[in-house]
Amino acid sequence: MVETSLITAADLATVTAFAGLPDATLEWLLAHGASRTAAHNEVLFEPGSPAELMTAIIRGGIQFYAVKGAQREPIFRIEAGQVTGVLPYSRLRVINGQGTAVGDTLLYTLHRDHFPALEQVSPELTQRLVAVMNDRSRDQVRNQERDDKLRALGKLSAGLAHELNNPAAAIARAAQALAQRAAAKPALFVELVGHCPSPEAMRALTGLAVPAASAAPLSALARANAEDELADWLDSQGVADGYGLASTFIEAGLAPEALATTAALLPPAARPAAFAWLEGQLTTMQLVRDVQEAGGRISKLVADVKTYSHMDRDGGFESLDVTAGLESTLNMLGFQLRQKNVSVVREYAPGLPPIRGRVSSLNQVWTNLLDNAIDALPAQGGELTLRTMREGDFVRVFLRDNGSGISADVLPHIFEPFFTTKQAGDGSGLGLDIAQQIIRQHDGRLEVNSEPGRTEFCVWLPVAGAQA
Repeated sequence: MVETSLITAADLATVTAFAGLPDATLEWLLAHGASRTAAHNEVLFEPGSPAELMTAIIRGGIQFYAVKGAQREPIFRIEAGQVTGVLPYSRLRVINGQGTAVGDTLLYTLHRDHFPALEQVSPELTQRLVAVMNDRSRDQVRNQERDDKLRALGKLSAGLAHELNNPAAAIARAAQALAQRAAAKPALFVELVGHCPSPEAMRALTGLAVPAASAAPLSALARANAEDELADWLDSQGVADGYGLASTFIEAGLAPEALATTAALLPPAARPAAFAWLEGQLTTMQLVRDVQEAGGRISKLVADVKTYSHMDRDGGFESLDVTAGLESTLNMLGFQLRQKNVSVVREYAPGLPPIRGRVSSLNQVWTNLLDNAIDALPAQGGELTLRTMREGDFVRVFLRDNGSGISADVLPHIFEPFFTTKQAGDGSGLGLDIAQQIIRQHDGRLEVNSEPGRTEFCVWLPVAGAQA
């Protein structure tokens, strides 16, 4: 630090917050402040340093970075004419980022110890600086909200990509197998009709290709015994790969007795081709069902995304089913739940009345609460309970986990903005604050109770038509 001899009252007047102040105020600032010069890229602030100075940029600028290990990421830049650092009534005590000079930089600084005197000397300047601090806080909250939403979107996108990949891969495998089966069918058909089976035999054979009902599931041992028995019977009919066909026939519920009736109608030489054709037809139908099931899963996921993201609505308040919102959010977080083998218990009250709210906002609340609960659960085998009930003019939604719980010293602070117990980079400390704000906008309230092994959040939402 050097004295403010480098800075004049005219220099101070170029700072937006100081513009138009009486000469006496500017002279007071010069008498109690200090100046600092810095070369381009010179480090001015380091993370963890005490936050003690209000800093006004007379010339040059300051680039701020978030530092994570050996990496640093640009956050924002302060230009000439702006004020940064500690401001009156600020609770900032420690500098969180790194600040470096941009170009040939000249700074004016005032220690926070002078703020009480400044308030007496110039209430007008104090009000201006408080307004700057409020604007800065709002910008920071908006940026953190955006980062939190992007972080949540990243998690949901990763899970959704995994969810979509499984049925898509199943469809691709089934399509490849169907192509192989379709390519083999003409040759099998030619071989079969070459033995001139009777129309009665063909009707019996094609009748077996459409089983009347799904076969009852067998135990592993019973299935293995049935396949061995059927493979032996097929071998006795001259079928070269009897064991390869037996699995498909058992899956379709076709035992030797059912096949024997048809075999009796076929010339012995036609039986290998007939049973190979039958196995191909049964497998083809099963592959078609697999494609239909996988396609249905994809359609269900798309519908869940549509419900969750509020894509088909105008974004205003409307009558909502709380259970539907909880379920769509659970579906979106399905990958995370399966990763940790989380057991989900649903205790939804029947006949629950609708509430009035914004789908996208409430889904953000459910996402924040569920995501926190999943993080708090053990690595494998935790339990998450969702319960709903009506109480007077409110619908109450309970989300309970059996994780480690929230310690008594942390619990009073969890709704405070920027308060977090997660490691740097894993959370901004705004998730629960945002959830609380959203619930208040819905004329509801958000409560929490916690003890070791049990944490429960309770959301109160007014029944549609019951809001004040």
